[in-house]
Amino acid sequence: MTDPNLLPLLQSIADSLARLAPPTARLNDLDSSDAFVWQAEGWLEPVPAVSRVHINLLRGIDRAKEMLIENTERFAKGLPANNALLWGARGTGKSSLVKATHAQINERGTPKLKLIEIHREDLTSLPKLLGIIRNSPKHRCIIFCDDLSFDTADTSYKSLKAVLEGGIEGRPSNVIFYATSNRRHLMAREMIENERSTAINPSEAVEEKVSLSDRFGLWIGFHNCDQDTFFAIIEGYAETFKLPIEKDELRRLAVEWSMTRGARSGRVAWQFIQDLAGRLGKTIEG
Repeated sequence: MTDPNLLPLLQSIADSLARLAPPTARLNDLDSSDAFVWQAEGWLEPVPAVSRVHINLLRGIDRAKEMLIENTERFAKGLPANNALLWGARGTGKSSLVKATHAQINERGTPKLKLIEIHREDLTSLPKLLGIIRNSPKHRCIIFCDDLSFDTADTSYKSLKAVLEGGIEGRPSNVIFYATSNRRHLMAREMIENERSTAINPSEAVEEKVSLSDRFGLWIGFHNCDQDTFFAIIEGYAETFKLPIEKDELRRLAVEWSMTRGARSGRVAWQFIQDLAGRLGKTIEG
């Protein structure tokens, strides 16, 4: 019979051993959700509800919507499709369009797609993620990296280049890669110029960096919207969320808001609507 005085000591030893034991391996179940965030340690974190707006609320980017939806729908059906780079001004709807397109395709009843977000700093773990998806061929997955860019000392772009096209295994047929960036070539112009001025072979150094964007077969540009488009976005939100305000007053407040921000964009419009709804005592979902 164990001495009662030893029980606290035994419990302490058991607790210490439990802490030293390796963590229980997480199972990557792609059937558990339609959206995930990739954790570089090696697992997919399910996202129960994706933060997004309906695609009909994205105004002033009709051609971009058409191009991305068409490309994504082909991919969902198992037809050839391109990796896509959505580039351009901040707050113009790039990441919103990716998330809204994913929802739109799944709502249409075509084969369901999985949306997997990977953070830029985790790109070196991308081959591990592709290995998981490659072993689950029944699932078709969009890997999404928001705000993708690289600085001079960053070499993780080489991993991405190999995955997009040049690696020995190639990109799995059930994977497509979508990225957003404020930069068309994924790095600042001054960084490209610095490579050209300091490298032993300037043309090769610049080509090494710039060629990454060439791996994206589909380039979709985004630009700041004009005032009419800004009003269309604002009015679309106000109608959808049934905000009790006259059109003229809505426009006057919207102009005032955009002037304080020094910009007109989809993001500024959404921030204005959130502020307006709060002042009107209305709740909204976005």
